Amino acid sequence: MKKIKIALLHLLPIAGDITYNQELIEKAVKQAAEKNVDWMITPELAVSGLQFDHLIGTDWIKEQPDEWMTHFMKMVKNLKTTVFLGCTERSTDQALYNSVFVINREGELIGSQKKIARVDQWSTAGSCLEPVQIDDIQVGILICADAYTKSIADTLKANGAQMIVAPSSWGPGFHGPNGEWEQRSIDTGLPVIVCNRTGEDETVSFWKAESSVIKNGKRLLSHHSKQSAILTFEWDVEKMELISSDFEVEWI
Repeated sequence: MKKIKIALLHLLPIAGDITYNQELIEKAVKQAAEKNVDWMITPELAVSGLQFDHLIGTDWIKEQPDEWMTHFMKMVKNLKTTVFLGCTERSTDQALYNSVFVINREGELIGSQKKIARVDQWSTAGSCLEPVQIDDIQVGILICADAYTKSIADTLKANGAQMIVAPSSWGPGFHGPNGEWEQRSIDTGLPVIVCNRTGEDETVSFWKAESSVIKNGKRLLSHHSKQSAILTFEWDVEKMELISSDFEVEWI
């Protein structure tokens, strides 16, 4: 059996407080690394928080990797892990994107995904949907509302994805998740690993937002909390099955 250990960084970022959020991410990654974790996943827009633009605007957004991400990549290399990082980016033509970057244990930026569903007014919709190969596994990245309809997950599956990682900032409520991740796992036949967040922004509450491990339409593991937490579990990559009976929860 070939297994990997995955940590969901169920964080409480503060909208617009970039320095605080960067320090929180670094602290969480260092703490998770003590558990010899293979993969770490942050929520969507972990660096900025979700509703940051009305607080600090968008002029600060840079092409990636910027100075901080370059520093972070070196840290990831030293810790010998792989990180999925939710972060904004600016393209060479000045378009702005809500993206997830994949940094491997060599500290290399090996792939990224731009969010397709344009929910935020500041961002541009991405167009490319290609899985990222990590440890011989083709991983599709489904960012938050990209799970709302089946087409994006179906395209990732058609392009070779063997599992789906879903960094999200999606709290319950009127527009909250209502079985989308479960349905995407049924549609594609792929496991869906959701890393959500806690806290609140101006108009969205995440206190009961859940990070989950989902397969065949069922939530096998799920967690919500009012404090940042590291949620660790083991996964059988040959059978694409959950090994752990529950999350190992460690508070940050």
